[in-house]
Amino acid sequence: MPIWKTEMSVDQLQSFVKNTLVDHLGIEITEIGPDYVCASMPVDTRTHQPMGLLHGGASVVLAETLGSVAAQLAAEPGHACVGLEVNANHLSGISTGYVYGKASPIHIGRSTQVWDIRIKDENGKAICISRLTMSVLSNRLLT
Repeated sequence: MPIWKTEMSVDQLQSFVKNTLVDHLGIEITEIGPDYVCASMPVDTRTHQPMGLLHGGASVVLAETLGSVAAQLAAEPGHACVGLEVNANHLSGISTGYVYGKASPIHIGRSTQVWDIRIKDENGKAICISRLTMSVLSNRLLT
């Protein structure tokens, strides 16, 4: 059974991130499943560190993007999700191609959510494992 409280298509989400860091890095939301969200990111000059490998910060941007999108879709209407903490373990390097991330829930509560984000290369090799904790706020608290 889907966990989403807000229905959005992949195209709607992609248009939402235009002219942001997500767009600049070439991150594309690719799938919304019943309890997960997936995205891809190129490994190229936009996402490299000086040694020509995928920058760990780019992996964290992909992880936080996926977890944030998923958290917002899972939040009750009238609420907004903001990041509290992100953790990333960089397991393997990659210099070309694409990486693929998948965010799955660990905990979806009324005031916090915790998401597991797994990033792999085109062959399924683990590149980064991340955990993202989100705060769920009433929209009235954001004004």
